[in-house]
This record gives sequence, C-alpha cells and structure tokens, in this order.
Amino acid sequence: MTASSRVALVAGASRGLGMLVAEELLLRGYEVAICARDAAELTRARARLARRGTVRDYVCDVGDAEQVSGLVESVERDLGPVEVLITVAGIIQVGPVEGVTVEHVRDAVNTMTMGPVHTALAVLPGMRERGRGRIGTVASVGGLVSVPHLLPYSTAKFGAVGFTEGLAASLSGTGVTATSIDPGLMRTGSHEHAFFTGSSEKEYAWFAPSASLPVLSMNADRAARLIVDGVLAGRPVVLVGWLPKIAQRVRGVAPGLTVRALGVANRLLPSAASHQTHLVAGAAARGRLASTVVDALSFLGNRAARRNNER
Repeated sequence: MTASSRVALVAGASRGLGMLVAEELLLRGYEVAICARDAAELTRARARLARRGTVRDYVCDVGDAEQVSGLVESVERDLGPVEVLITVAGIIQVGPVEGVTVEHVRDAVNTMTMGPVHTALAVLPGMRERGRGRIGTVASVGGLVSVPHLLPYSTAKFGAVGFTEGLAASLSGTGVTATSIDPGLMRTGSHEHAFFTGSSEKEYAWFAPSASLPVLSMNADRAARLIVDGVLAGRPVVLVGWLPKIAQRVRGVAPGLTVRALGVANRLLPSAASHQTHLVAGAAARGRLASTVVDALSFLGNRAARRNNER
C-alpha cells in the first residue's frame, strides 16, 4: 500500500458483472480486493485482473456476517481503508412458482439482501469516521418490478433496493453515499450459472436468449462503466439500460396494471409439468436441451460466458 493508494472492495467478483466492475475500478487507479465463495473461480479472476493493477482475492460468503467482518479486516490490513464498496454477489433461480421452495427464497435473500447489508455495515464505521466513502449495491430491474419466473430473485432484490435507498437517505450530509444500481438484462454469460426449476430445459430456452440478444440485453462492459460512474459520483439510484427506466415509470403511474401485465407475461412462459423443485444448472439445462436454435440465439451470451469466467 502506498500513501496515495485508493482501495475498493468488490463482493461477488470472481466472474460475470462483478469481475468487470473490479476491472473497471482497476483501470481507474484503484487497488481492488475481490471476494467470492469459490476459490478456484477467484484464482482465475485474479489472473485476469492482475494485468490491470493490484488485486487481492479473498474467499468469503457474503451471507455470513462474521465472514464479512473478517473480510473487511483482512482487506484493510493488506491494502488500506476501503473507500469504495460495490456488492454484486447474486444467484439466479428461474422457474414457475410451483418449483419454488422456502429454501430457494432463503438462499436468494441471504445472498442478495443480507449480503449487501453485511458488507455495507462492515465498512460503514470506518467510512463514517473518515467522513468519506462510496457504497454501491447491484440490485436489478427485478427489484423494481417482480419479474415472472424469478420470484426468489425479485424478492431478494426488492430487499436490496429498500435497504440501499434507505441507507442513502440515512447517510445524507455525512460524506458517505449509498447507490442502488438497477440494471436490466446484461450479456455477462450468467445464464450458464443460473439455476432452473420446473421444466428446466424450457426455462433455459427462453432465459438464455433473453440474456444474450441485443436490445433485450446490454453489453456488460458498458454496464460496468455506468455502474462505477454512478457509484463514484455518489448518485442514490442508477438505472442501467432502457428496461429499468420504463419499469420504474410504468409501475409508478399504474402499479395495478403493471402487476396484471406481468401476470399475462407469466402465462406465456413455460408451465410446470410437475412440482419439480430440483435446481438444474444452466450449463446442464443447455446440454439436455441440445437446441441449435437456442444456441444460435444465445451466441453472444455464450461468448460472454467464456470471456467472463462463467464457465
């Protein structure tokens, strides 16, 4: 650590959007700490990111408050005070309500609601004492409207939005800011790491192209730049892409109509042949489906998966 070093912590940065956010911070001169649950993924991510600057990796489950507390202590011992925190860690479970269990919802909330709570509260005392700091939480359009067949995900993201927006208001005038980041679909390759219930192959068949096709999904590198721009600027809310902007406005004007419209969309998605609650990984669902059409429609997303450590 040097006297002029600036330190950022990105939680959930071993792959996908989190890794791209970490790379963007490195390009802006930050020393970056990354954490995730998978040590092997972290090793691969660090090898890529180290070409851009100083990066340290730490194994940590953001759903565990004690692990997060230990993480922040280690980062500040190794690199220095955390000036920027961006929490990206997430899990995606796709399927109809018949395939949802209490455990699925609990896992989503532990990672995507309690994870941001744990990380923010761990860095906050030091930031308050220094009178400066930036906290960013990557939520989702699913935290603005509850997206069909993503019930656990949307439930957790609504919690993340509520916590971060409330934190932003609570920190007004302190020099510390909190930013709720609400992106739409991005071409990160996350469909290969998503989990599918119900008719898993049919669920994969709509989700993978949606997360891959231009217009429906956004270039992930551009999304990472917009996210870092918004957090460093201290903006309370960052809407990334056209879908969150429309979703927020439509729900604000006609919330009841929005829910009914989402209900229509839900009926167009695959129905559950049975109460299949077993989670099938995206890569496995893709193999079972073995569809050249879906693979062609998902080409950009599959290419992103290879690039962004999603495999």
